[in-house]
Amino acid sequence: MTYPITGIGAVCAVGDDVDGIFDSLCAGRGRLEPLKAFDRTRYRAQHLFEVDDRPQDGTDEPGRATRLLLEAVRQAVRDAGLPPDLAGIPVLVGTGLRELRSLELWWRDGHAFDADGLHFERALAEAFGADDTHTFAGACSASLYALALGWDLLELGEADTVVVAGCDVVTESMFGLADRVQFDPPTEVRPFDVERRGTILGEGAAAVVLTRSAGDRPVRGLLRSVAVNCDAHHQTAPDEAGVTAAVRQAHERAGTRPADIDLVVLHATGTPLNDRTEAVVTADVFQDARPALTGIKSLTGHTSGSAGLLSLITALRALETGLVPPVANLTRPMPEAEGLRLVTGEPLAAPLQLAQVNSFGFGGVNAVALVGGPA
Repeated sequence: MTYPITGIGAVCAVGDDVDGIFDSLCAGRGRLEPLKAFDRTRYRAQHLFEVDDRPQDGTDEPGRATRLLLEAVRQAVRDAGLPPDLAGIPVLVGTGLRELRSLELWWRDGHAFDADGLHFERALAEAFGADDTHTFAGACSASLYALALGWDLLELGEADTVVVAGCDVVTESMFGLADRVQFDPPTEVRPFDVERRGTILGEGAAAVVLTRSAGDRPVRGLLRSVAVNCDAHHQTAPDEAGVTAAVRQAHERAGTRPADIDLVVLHATGTPLNDRTEAVVTADVFQDARPALTGIKSLTGHTSGSAGLLSLITALRALETGLVPPVANLTRPMPEAEGLRLVTGEPLAAPLQLAQVNSFGFGGVNAVALVGGPA
């Protein structure tokens, strides 16, 4: 089966809606700035891809992940032409950290907070009347895992329409962890480049509306398949076999061949091992095909739980416009990427019909989606 995507919405460091984000990606405009939320003297890393929604004095405040999520869902619901009341419509949220930053602020500064606020059910109910909501806290592929469950609900006839979303803001504990792991913090994200030195965290939220039948409503794209697995190879290191299995399963479920894929939006974190693994798998799967390849994290940062859906929405806009945003900061491809058709410099204008979206997380939680353009 193929399911229409009738609404999309997103917010991240480079834009507060889908069009703004896509325009920034095509123009190569990032927003990597000195971090505002934390005391910079305590860390080696000094920059983040933060959403600029704090008070003018830059002080941090609770509830930001929820605020971004509600905005992305609001955009997607409006884009799909749905009423603002989502009663009876499942809302599935993939996230890496939930509202952990609010918990940190409660612990450190005494901000009011209760355990129910860690998830998003109460906020979704208050904002949209949503009464069937689920938060899935996982790794960086969480939003595509939520998308897979949305697919299952439609496939099994459990729902006619589903809202799928992902969101995350950077927490001080996560930032501190990354700061300790990356002994020489990168000053920019350089996916698939020989000089790549690691990733930089970002913030964002994204949402899509899936339906069994769009009727007369406009369609943003078609979800052809979603494949997920957990290879449990290592706590952090990706596994070529596990990633390959997810990609091939996505193709098999969609009834497509590698030669049918026009575009791949890569996970492309800019880390040495992740990029190498993804390049090797991509070269192996697409031996006799040359899809255009891009990635967005050099401009948005790694947005954790929302990363998969942000990439998917980028793919949908590329299919709609015939433009592929370039991979920013990629000047010299690493040896494993030789022969791959990485888009650099200027956006690529090309006829596009089918796109693959990669999203991989710690612990070997791999997710791959295929989307087609509007029918």
